[in-house]
Amino acid sequence: MKFGIFVPQGWRHDLVGIDPALHWGVMAGLARRVDANDDWTSIWVYDHLHTTPRPTEEATHEAWSLMAAFAGVTGRVRLGQMCTCMGYRNPAYLAKVAATVDVISEGRLEMGIGAGWYEHEWRAYGYGFPRAGERLAMLREGVDIMRQMWTTGYGTLDGEHYQVDGAMCFPQPLQGTSAPGSPANGIPMWIAGGGEKKTLRLAAEYADYTNFSGMPDEFSAKSEILAGHCRDIGRDVDEIVRSANFNVVIGRNDSEVQSRLDWIRDHYASAGMPDDVVEATVRSFANGPLVGTPEQIIETLQDMERRGMTYAITYFVEAAYDMTGIQLFEREVLSELVDHEPHRHLWERLAGR
Repeated sequence: MKFGIFVPQGWRHDLVGIDPALHWGVMAGLARRVDANDDWTSIWVYDHLHTTPRPTEEATHEAWSLMAAFAGVTGRVRLGQMCTCMGYRNPAYLAKVAATVDVISEGRLEMGIGAGWYEHEWRAYGYGFPRAGERLAMLREGVDIMRQMWTTGYGTLDGEHYQVDGAMCFPQPLQGTSAPGSPANGIPMWIAGGGEKKTLRLAAEYADYTNFSGMPDEFSAKSEILAGHCRDIGRDVDEIVRSANFNVVIGRNDSEVQSRLDWIRDHYASAGMPDDVVEATVRSFANGPLVGTPEQIIETLQDMERRGMTYAITYFVEAAYDMTGIQLFEREVLSELVDHEPHRHLWERLAGR
């Protein structure tokens, strides 16, 4: 199994109380720490503009600016967004930005992409808020444009939502070139979301990775639907890596787990959230699949692996303030479950072997 970790960027009120002048130091420090630990495969940020669960004036740092910055301060770990909203940037421009980050990072970029959902920030930034079917149609057209530009250097599409006429992408991404071990389709594409008729169909056609629910039964159900779409188009579902995101609340015993949940309650209250929002947020953490002792978390992840989930993207809400949960996870969970073989191939590819 492979593991990624979200770097706190503010979107989930995970930099509250920290001087903005220190935000980059906190984020870069965690990125460098992960980069130095081979048990982690990737670092991630969210592509959002306003905080959640309520929009506030607390910081939310922009995802693709962070991608370029992380590329410059790390040398091994892969870099992803979960997930880029297609509607926030023209896809030809986004393909060019991603290609540049891939070059800066020496071929370490992951491309998370989705249709978007956060209506408040869509409307606030002047993007409107198209109905779900339109947003999914935009996603399909945009993915087509990006694949074209990354594999041929050019993109052309006279679509319903996007019109591109010979948009050039040079230099092309390092991934997708003739370098040994590079994927044939350019930057690896993560198509996020569990929409059964359209999103998972699009994933069957284009995705190198999927990302949907980490709740075990729902994950299994979505996997079956993805497999059905793959059969329909003649693709082996095992070509697609299935991943899920997990909030991690870990402790050496039940008392420590409860202490972390109490800290989450206090933290969101300190951010000015109303009591009902605070309690709903605590419940969402408490009811997640990766809540418990290391032994309980390992058992859950092994069950998920049997269901076909081989890449866990983890989130620790306290990461900017307290590293003990991450350290316990590294020491007790990663050491048991991590698959080091993919790291060896990554280093061989980066070395040009």
